Amino acid sequence: MIHFQIFKFSNLQIDSEMEGNMNLSLKVWRQKNANSEGNFQQYDVKGISEDMSFLEMFDVLNERLINEGETPVAFDHDCREGICGMCSMYINGQPHGPNKGVTTCQLHMRSFKDGDTITVEPWRAKAFPIVKDLAVNRSSFDRIISAGGYISVNTGNAQDANSLPIPKPDADDAFAAAACIGCGACVAACKNASAMLFTSAKISQLSLLPQGQAERTIRAENMVAQMDIEGFGACTNTGACEAECPKGISLENIARMNREYYGAVLSSK
Repeated sequence: MIHFQIFKFSNLQIDSEMEGNMNLSLKVWRQKNANSEGNFQQYDVKGISEDMSFLEMFDVLNERLINEGETPVAFDHDCREGICGMCSMYINGQPHGPNKGVTTCQLHMRSFKDGDTITVEPWRAKAFPIVKDLAVNRSSFDRIISAGGYISVNTGNAQDANSLPIPKPDADDAFAAAACIGCGACVAACKNASAMLFTSAKISQLSLLPQGQAERTIRAENMVAQMDIEGFGACTNTGACEAECPKGISLENIARMNREYYGAVLSSK
């Protein structure tokens, strides 16, 4: 019985240490819609655990705002596992925050210190109009994909494994390009709001594989043309896109896209 009491007391100590002890000040961009003016509003959040994700911290804030009869902060989220690319936030001047190789939902509050002031903004790009607060409309990415990011497929039975031999280096490069989750951090980081890294990743993953050869001659032309229509800026090779990409998409994809594009233009003429 004595041992049991000591064990219980030990658990209570651990639970006490797990309780949130961070107090933070948030400067959050609030904007009703794309046509209205926005501004920063300051919120104090208390009792935040260092083990919370950044989005969980916002959940705490929004729960408080709802209980106080105020409008919660709108932000995009879905899987919260670093897969969907929805959690687009500019945190203290960096897309997805200060840590490298993570999305906002994978950013934990232990990356900040008690008493910190954190500034949170939406993506800033003409092609990403603000829906509300921190949520932006990234359907321009969908239209770029629709312009050429697809393959002709046999809708019957799946082919047998290894029936299409693919060199290992090509498979690896295609897989690395396919890791792009379309979050838009590359656009947010670029001084020109260029979507070249995103578009090149989608072109690369198909141009490297046998299944992508059917539309190869028109894919790059159509996707680049749609990218320009959407209002994204030009690439000036500063490398900010690769540096801030949570999936580490390489600039080599942009070089490959340029080869695909000029090859398509020349062959069409």
